[in-house]
Amino acid sequence: MTTFADFRKNYSRGVLDAADVDPDPVRQFETWFAQALDAKLPEPNAMTLATVDSNGRPSARIVLIKGVDPRGFVFFTNYDSRKGRELAANPDASLLFHWIELERQVRIEGRIEKTSAAESDAYYVSRPLGSRIGAWASNQSQSLASCEALEARERDFVAKYGENPPRPPHWGGYRLIPDVIEFWQGRPSRLHDRIVYSRDGASGPWRIERLAP
Repeated sequence: MTTFADFRKNYSRGVLDAADVDPDPVRQFETWFAQALDAKLPEPNAMTLATVDSNGRPSARIVLIKGVDPRGFVFFTNYDSRKGRELAANPDASLLFHWIELERQVRIEGRIEKTSAAESDAYYVSRPLGSRIGAWASNQSQSLASCEALEARERDFVAKYGENPPRPPHWGGYRLIPDVIEFWQGRPSRLHDRIVYSRDGASGPWRIERLAP
């Protein structure tokens, strides 16, 4: 029987000091993301998206970041999926990047809004054909009778749209506009470095402080 309490790891790869971070947390994120790419980590763009439904029940899943700029962090999905329904009911959400090989985490909190139709269109046409057809074929998060039923829907949409499917109206992008971004660097004896940026609203100045681990 596995004894989970016996799992131990002492973190010692890096140090994070408030005097060394960028005044802008998005630029600091871009620096860390570039370092994750340079380290050739598996899927450094994978992030946990946490949402809350209208009853206050949380749920989380892994999605892929597809863009970041001063406005926020962008991902794409089916608007009618569980996460889409929850975001419609409560646009507060959080993201978590865990780059375990670098002993780092980034936690991001804020409000979600849909990207523009033009942004969603531009990303949709950049996807492989199979993924574009899949956005039509899958009624994401809804009950599915069988894999065969899904494959039949896929064939139907291939026959209908060929190699130029339009973007489904139920599929597109979301942007998380951050008001809290925390950078976590693992340290020995669980005395981790935690630097948090926070601001009031979506456009106020960023404050930087250290948190106890």
